[in-house]
Amino acid sequence: MRKFCLIGHPLGHSLSPQIHERLFALSGEKVEYTLEDIAPEDLKGKFGFLSEFDGFNITIPHKIGIIDYCDELTDGAKRYGAVNCVKNGDKKIGTNTDCIGFTKSIDMLGASLSSMVLQIGCGGVGRMIAIETALQGGDLTIAALKTDLPLAEKVISEIKELAPSAKVKTAVISDSGLCNADLGNESFDLLINACPVGMFPKVDRMPCLPEVLDKVKFVFDVIYNPNDTLLTKTAREKGAKAMTGMAMLVLQAVAAHEIWDGASYNKEDIDKLISDMEALV
Repeated sequence: MRKFCLIGHPLGHSLSPQIHERLFALSGEKVEYTLEDIAPEDLKGKFGFLSEFDGFNITIPHKIGIIDYCDELTDGAKRYGAVNCVKNGDKKIGTNTDCIGFTKSIDMLGASLSSMVLQIGCGGVGRMIAIETALQGGDLTIAALKTDLPLAEKVISEIKELAPSAKVKTAVISDSGLCNADLGNESFDLLINACPVGMFPKVDRMPCLPEVLDKVKFVFDVIYNPNDTLLTKTAREKGAKAMTGMAMLVLQAVAAHEIWDGASYNKEDIDKLISDMEALV
């Protein structure tokens, strides 16, 4: 039986085993998929252990540290400086499927990254989202707390190195929360929440004031627990089309199977998997 796993720390509850086992079952295969909690200081000592798996996924805080394990990186992994999927074999190949899950989710939403985009937060996966949005021609505003502005400016510098003509700027989130005044009263086609505000258990919060949603057409919230956040609920009430991050989680897993096995799936099966996973949170 082939073996796969997810590494991270701390892992806690994860939907990865259910998602990947379901995808393997759709391909007619039963595998062993485990959760391996590895502390950052122990990662390099586990390289031999990880080579015993056919492939594995990586989550926080190992997406950068695991690069030392890889013999090769795909272009996406190089671009974002982060790896969340490894295929073992003659060479250990690291890739970044988060980006694939993100862009396909935006397609499902019906939005376009090459539009006026407001992104809230830029740490972790938000860095990848900002870079990808800018590279796809988005006119991007990154809203961040004053304390996080240096991080946002660092991301902008990375974007400018890749695409000097990219349109990207920052907005400061005021003490009262992100409001229209912070944004110069601009309108946006797409709002992306890349921060944890609104995540379970603090589900009664959202990363901007309701007035901001009066001027957006689409909302994508990377949070997948709960499967309908206060942000997406409020956006729909105001007439925007909105979705949360479960599709991104599932679609990045689908991309991993395409890498590991060249697998392919029909849309109905993946849509059903997404809805079934949403029902679990």
